[in-house]
Amino acid sequence: MSAVKHSRNRGFTLIELMIVVAIIGILAAIAYPSYREYVRKSNRAEATVILMESAQALERFYSINGSYLNSGNVAAVFSTRAPVNGAATYTIAAAGARNSFTLTATPAGTMAGDDCGNLTITHAGVRGASGSMSVQDCW
Repeated sequence: MSAVKHSRNRGFTLIELMIVVAIIGILAAIAYPSYREYVRKSNRAEATVILMESAQALERFYSINGSYLNSGNVAAVFSTRAPVNGAATYTIAAAGARNSFTLTATPAGTMAGDDCGNLTITHAGVRGASGSMSVQDCW
């Protein structure tokens, strides 16, 4: 009698491979929306930081000059966009008078259509959000 040797091919079957692909798909479907919301929150946080820095700069300017407006009747802001480098996710604008100002961060680029809408802060420190989310969740 001769002994017949059977060689086994080592590897994955199609079923095993499809199970792995399905598991990766399920994990990605759960993780990606959480990641997107994290990115949105970090973009909002960066915009609020720039709004606060601009408000502080305007307050310093007011304490020295007695007005929020410079000689060109413009309220100078720290930056006109957030982030300062890279693709803009918010544009920053100032509307002011001699004794008051409102800074507004308008969503742009990947943040367009954000649930918080425009973020604002006034000379009195009042924070606002024009979207469907509460001010506390946006700031």
